[in-house]
Amino acid sequence: MNSTEIKRLHSKLTIEVLWIYLLSLLNKEPSHAYLLRKKIKEEFDFLPGNVTAYIVLYKLEKRGFVEGKRKKNKKIYSITSKGKELLKLAKKELIAKEKKL
Repeated sequence: MNSTEIKRLHSKLTIEVLWIYLLSLLNKEPSHAYLLRKKIKEEFDFLPGNVTAYIVLYKLEKRGFVEGKRKKNKKIYSITSKGKELLKLAKKELIAKEKKL
């Protein structure tokens, strides 16, 4: 079924919470934005826009959830302890909601 409701749900569970996917991947290993987008496509089967991924990473960095360091001409992002705690809380929230369904 490809209804409007399903399309909206897909958007809400992917792009609108892109930060969860980014933190989840960065929890495994540091990476740069381009590679993160590629990994999201491979592991979660959706591809966020270039600009969208960079904006979310910028906001995560600004709020202290990730840290970016320049390495040659790329910025490598890694999750901070604050980011790990946020990811842990997000997973708990998702599990709690799933149980109620």
